[in-house]
Amino acid sequence: MSPTRSASIVIIDLTLPGSIGTALARLLAESSESAHSLLEVSHFHHPVAKESTLRETLAGRTPDIVLLIVHSDLHQRCGDLLNLLKVKLGVPIVVALSDARDPQEMFSLLVQGADDFLTLPVDSTNVLPRLWRLLGSSSTHQRAQRELRTTVGLRQIIGASAVWIEQINKIPLIARCNANVLITGETGTGKELCARAIHYLSLRASAPFVPVNCGAIPENLFENELFGHAKGAFTDAGSTEVGLLGEADGGTLFLDEIDALTPTIQVKLLRFIQEREYRPLGSSKTREADVRIVAATNVNLENALRNGRFRRDLYYRINVVGISLPPLRERLGDIALLARHFLKKHASRSNRPATDFTPSGVRLLETYDWPGNVRELEHVVERAVILSNTESIDSTHLSLSGPHVSSGPESFQDAKARTIAQFEKSYIEKLLIDCNGNISKAARAAQKNRRAFWELIRKHRIQTP
Repeated sequence: MSPTRSASIVIIDLTLPGSIGTALARLLAESSESAHSLLEVSHFHHPVAKESTLRETLAGRTPDIVLLIVHSDLHQRCGDLLNLLKVKLGVPIVVALSDARDPQEMFSLLVQGADDFLTLPVDSTNVLPRLWRLLGSSSTHQRAQRELRTTVGLRQIIGASAVWIEQINKIPLIARCNANVLITGETGTGKELCARAIHYLSLRASAPFVPVNCGAIPENLFENELFGHAKGAFTDAGSTEVGLLGEADGGTLFLDEIDALTPTIQVKLLRFIQEREYRPLGSSKTREADVRIVAATNVNLENALRNGRFRRDLYYRINVVGISLPPLRERLGDIALLARHFLKKHASRSNRPATDFTPSGVRLLETYDWPGNVRELEHVVERAVILSNTESIDSTHLSLSGPHVSSGPESFQDAKARTIAQFEKSYIEKLLIDCNGNISKAARAAQKNRRAFWELIRKHRIQTP
């Protein structure tokens, strides 16, 4: 084995008491040392296989291989875990380790998406060569895809609330098709992030992703930006320009704030979507472009349709598949999760000591209305990290102002009501996920009648899958 070979391996042990992962980490370290190879091995023990926990574990990490240790009684759930690791978190190779002895059981792990499996106890003479063989089989294209997925930050798509998961679960399915997509949501909810995820999980991933803010380009320049121009088309046209459509050929064109397009540009964009061809300014020839359109808006386009500001035929062309991203105030259970992710990210970048939030810090974050959504939350956390010099960020470090933040200390009654509401909402969301959206089944699990359970869903405005 070449002494220059290196790889990053993350061991996630879902067994009790978790000693298998410790032994495996030691074995890999010893095998790596004896083979003069460079292995960066990280070991985590999570006896409960929760999506939020796995996301936190891999936040900021780019492993080449994840070794997932599971008991045989978890095999039925492995499909969801493998889909999370490979599709949503972009892990290139996942190897399942299990105590199962039935070959059919082990084969089921491959069917569900594992790249390979190992049975316990692990044979020290076999495990490392097997891992290197898996790494070697990863093609150049797959490695490039992995780099792209890390760069564009697919792991930034963080959240465990039911209303968020319902929308994010659509992304891998949408990525597999070629239909145009409309992403709606308030400013700062992550529309471009989702657009990039759709692109880089699709077969177009090796082609360009071209973003454009429709509201930032004046109408008299937009046609030239979109379609390009031939040399001599106007006074300053000293060379041919392919335009955004030409740049995005084979890939994805992301049109943010598409509601800002003028009626004239809407007509020309509609023609391109229908015909898949366009004519650059000053050119006598039409050109073809294979481009997928992903559009986004933070306004209600149906209102724009009613008052004639947006063409109905264009709306139907771009809204073949839709994603509606919820505002952060409707994802109460995700605020602390996101805040801790941003804290880790910016503390590392700024070389600051902050590692967590105090209870008062979390409470303040969760009582704020977040008009700027996730983008505003990241800015608030980044500012707190820079201006503080402590391990724990508390409410005094968090700069929040305006009518969206509650003033003065809460009364006992208000604090109790808020805590109960938070518990009810997160409990029901988790229960609905566990029951695959089956309300009757969830009501039975909660030991409540269906009508009362449905009233709780309505009370907390929970969108059922």
